[in-house]
Amino acid sequence: MNTIPSIFNQRKVSYIVLGGSENPRQALMPVTCVVLSRSGRHYRARVIENLLQKRFEKIISVSPKSEQKSVDLLARQFPTVKFLVVLDSVSQGELLNLAFYEAQTPYVLVVQEEMCLDKFSFDASMAEKFARKKQFCIAPKLLSSSFTKLPVSFFPSARKSVFEVGVDSFFADGQPSLYPADYAGFYDREKFILLGGADYTISSEYWQKIDLFFRAWLWGEKINLSSFFEFKYSGNIPEENLTVDISYLRFYLKNLLPVFLSDHAKIPWYSYFIFKLKSSCGFVESMRQFKDAVRWTRENQYRFKLDAVSLIENWGKK
Repeated sequence: MNTIPSIFNQRKVSYIVLGGSENPRQALMPVTCVVLSRSGRHYRARVIENLLQKRFEKIISVSPKSEQKSVDLLARQFPTVKFLVVLDSVSQGELLNLAFYEAQTPYVLVVQEEMCLDKFSFDASMAEKFARKKQFCIAPKLLSSSFTKLPVSFFPSARKSVFEVGVDSFFADGQPSLYPADYAGFYDREKFILLGGADYTISSEYWQKIDLFFRAWLWGEKINLSSFFEFKYSGNIPEENLTVDISYLRFYLKNLLPVFLSDHAKIPWYSYFIFKLKSSCGFVESMRQFKDAVRWTRENQYRFKLDAVSLIENWGKK
């Protein structure tokens, strides 16, 4: 496993930029809308048309290499939209890293392509309201294609010292969530970059996402839900792979082992033995990974505002 990245967007991913050569008509908000594509969509032109009506400062559509031909046609049809065609096989978290790097606005709205067909109600007044909150991320309500409410409120918990992510069926405006479902949300771009973005060394899409947003909470940022913010899927909703594998160990090292002491965090050396019990790696590899996490924590020790125990015990408290 590679060493934990120390800077944002450290891994250099190959990608092509198409379009974006023309400026959009007068923008109504300092927001870049990032549209993530999971697969080829025959309605993509309609998605772009819907988004253009909202007058974002920029729209960035991110697609895999297999869609390059169709994206080339769209780039000619919509010259104000910037299309990123990623040539490497990467996770959605890494796609976000690229999109946030390319975005030049203070705020970024992240949506999945299948959220942009019906009832896309985000507008400039909502962007202004969210910007005043000065938060890392504000997450929306999500509905299925049949208008069923989907789980969007997640919380960290521990059962017999084993970390778990719980789902809260209750929904209230301003309610905290461990992470935004499907990455959908209104983000402060600078905060995303300062957090380091998604860790490309975590291969599991699920644990890569948990790592990013758990880190955000440990570093003093917040993710809250908004009852004024809603997206509806137009198709099937992909299932997440929640398997606890080697990716979980990297999350465990970075987020669950650091202990907060007064004004900084550190990983005590005795916790190596706790980690080794969970690791299926040999002694040499386990020690290498542990030392790497100690190094990374030391580099970021003053970024921490609390540790995992405190976060879990005080979740939801004012």
